[in-house]
Amino acid sequence: MWSRAGALGAGMAFALALAFNPAAALEYKETESLGRTHDAAALPPVAERLPREPLVVDLQAQGREIGKHGGDLETLIGRAKDARLINVWGYARLVGYDGKLNLVPDILESVEVEDDRVFTLHLREGHKWSDGEPFTSEDIRYWWDDIVNEPSLTPSGPDPFMLVDGKPPTFEVIDETTVRFSWDGPNPLFLPTLAAARDPFIYRPAHYLRQFHTRYGDEAKIQELVDKYRASSWAAVHNGMDEMYDATNPDLPTLQPWVLESDGDGQRFVMVRNPYYHRVDTAGQQLPYIDRIVMSVADGRLVATKTQAGESDLQARGLSLSDATVLKRGEADQHYKTLLWPLSYASQVALYPNLTVKDPEWRKLLRDARFRHALSLAINRDHINRAIYLGLGKPGNNTVLPESPLFEEKFRIEHATLDIEGANKRLDDLGLAKRNAEGIRLMPSGRPLEIIVETAGESQEQLDVLELIAGDWKKIGIALYAKPSQRDVIFNRALSGDLVMGVWSGWDNGIATADMAPDELAPVHGDSSLLWPAWGDYWESKAASGEPVDYPPAQELLDLYKRWLSSGSDAERREIWKKMLEIHARETLIIGIVNGVRQPVVVSDHVRNVPVDAFYGWDPGAQFGIWRMDEFFMTN
Repeated sequence: MWSRAGALGAGMAFALALAFNPAAALEYKETESLGRTHDAAALPPVAERLPREPLVVDLQAQGREIGKHGGDLETLIGRAKDARLINVWGYARLVGYDGKLNLVPDILESVEVEDDRVFTLHLREGHKWSDGEPFTSEDIRYWWDDIVNEPSLTPSGPDPFMLVDGKPPTFEVIDETTVRFSWDGPNPLFLPTLAAARDPFIYRPAHYLRQFHTRYGDEAKIQELVDKYRASSWAAVHNGMDEMYDATNPDLPTLQPWVLESDGDGQRFVMVRNPYYHRVDTAGQQLPYIDRIVMSVADGRLVATKTQAGESDLQARGLSLSDATVLKRGEADQHYKTLLWPLSYASQVALYPNLTVKDPEWRKLLRDARFRHALSLAINRDHINRAIYLGLGKPGNNTVLPESPLFEEKFRIEHATLDIEGANKRLDDLGLAKRNAEGIRLMPSGRPLEIIVETAGESQEQLDVLELIAGDWKKIGIALYAKPSQRDVIFNRALSGDLVMGVWSGWDNGIATADMAPDELAPVHGDSSLLWPAWGDYWESKAASGEPVDYPPAQELLDLYKRWLSSGSDAERREIWKKMLEIHARETLIIGIVNGVRQPVVVSDHVRNVPVDAFYGWDPGAQFGIWRMDEFFMTN
C-alpha cells in the first residue's frame, strides 16, 4: 500500500490494505538448508520467525522463477571495506524503489503521507531482528532520541533530510508498531533518502546498543570497554559498535537478508542468511534463497582475469566495458554469461572545471560559458564512443538518460556536437587569439593555455578518454595534460582551490524522477564536489566555511534546489527539475562525453533470477539492490 494523499485518503487506503492480506492464505515452508548456517533446532519454526504479515513477493508475476534454498554465491571485491556492499545489495529498506522506480513499502507494512509534511510509518507486527528480538517503534525512538539528539553521539545534530527550514520534526510514538514524523512544511527528501543505496538507518537495535549507552548501560562495564578499545569516551565505544552500514560488527543485529558471520582476517567475508527476514515468496518460502554470500578480496587489476577463470558467480564490481571481449571468451569453459547492463551515469566520463579555483585568471576563464562551450564543441564524441565504448554509448552532455521521464533531447545535444570552427570563434572572442610557437593559445597573462586534468588514478578508461580529448583540444590551441593522483587527494585539492579541472563520472543518477532530490545539480556539496566545492562547503557548513555563491547560474540552481526542498507537489518538482536541467545544458557547467555505456555483469549458469534487461547504478539502484538479490537462487 502506498498513499500520498491527505489524511482522510491515506487513512482509507491504509484500511483497505489491511483488509487484503496475501500472506493469510500461505502455508509457510521451512528452509531446507537452514542447518547449513544455523542450529535449526535452536530456532523457532518459520511461521514464528516471520512477521504476522510478511512481504509476499509474486515472482511469477515478474517473469521470474520461484526458487529453492541453498548454495554459496562467490563474488570478488577490491578492498576489505567493500564488504559493506552486502547492506547495499541486500537492499532491505523501510521504503525502497522497485524496478520501475516506484517507491514502495518494504520493511514497513505501509506509509501514510499527508501533504508531504506528515509521515506515519507502520511497522510489521511480529517483525524481528536477525537475533530474534522484536523490531518495534522503540528502535526508531532510540535512534531519534538517544542517538541523533544525543550531542555526545551526534554533535552535528540531525542530517539535512531530517530538517525543514533548519527545523527538526515533531516525533511521536503512536504505539508499538507506529511512529510519526511531522514537519511544519513539506519534506520531499524524507522518503527518497530512506530508499537510498546507503541507508540512513533511522532505526537501531535498541536492545543491543543500550548496553553501550551511558543513559542505560552499566557504567563500570562501559568503562571497561573504553579501556579495552583505548577509546576517548563512552560515545566512541557506542559509535564503534553502531555501524549499521559498514558490516564490521558481527554481533550487531540487522534486518538485511544476510548477516556478517566471519571476516576471514579481512580477506574473505562470509555473510549468512537472516533467519528472521521479512520476505516470502508465493510458495510460502522465506527469502533469501541463497544461504551464504562469500566476498573475497582481490587485486582490482585481477578481477576480470579471476572472473574469466570462474572464481566469481556474480560479478560487476571491478569490471568495465573494455573487459567484455575477454569475458566473452571464457563463457563456454567456465559456464557463465556476460550481460551488458546500461550504466545509469549521466555521463560515463565527464570533465569538471573547478568554478571556485583560487587562481583568479583561471576562475574568470572557467566561469565564462563561452570557454566551457568551446571546450565541449571541440570534443569528437563520436570518435571516443567508437574507440573506447565500441559504439555502444550515446554521445552528448552530462544529463538524464532517455529512461528518465525528465529526458529531453535538447538537453543531450546543446553545445555538445563537434564544431571546431565554433569553438575557435568563441576562444577568439574571449581574447585568446594569440598563440605560442607550438600553436597553443596564450592566456591574458601570457601563460600558455594548458589545462591539467587531475584523475583519481583508478581508471585506465578515463586516461584513454583524456588522451583522445587532448588530441581534439590541440586542434583549437589548448593543451591538456592528464595527472593521475588519488581519490582523496583530488577532492581535497578541489576544496582548497588548487585543482583547475578534474575528471570523474557524471551524475550518479541519470534516470532521475522528479521526486528524487536534484542535489547533484546544485552547489550543495563541498568535499565531494569537483565543480563548485567552495560553494558546496558554504552550504554544508551553514556559512561557517567555504564561499557564498557569486556566479548567477549557480545561484539560480541553488534557488531552484531550495524551492524543490519546500515543494509540495509532483508537478512543481518536475518543473524545478526541468529548469535545472535546462541551465546545465545551456551553461555546460559539466562537460559530458558519452552516456548509456554498458556495465558487464557476469552471471554463473548456476545463478538464476538475475534479470537480463536491467540497469546498473548506485542511486537509485543500489547496484544489484533493486533487482532483489534475495530472490536470486543457485541451481546446485
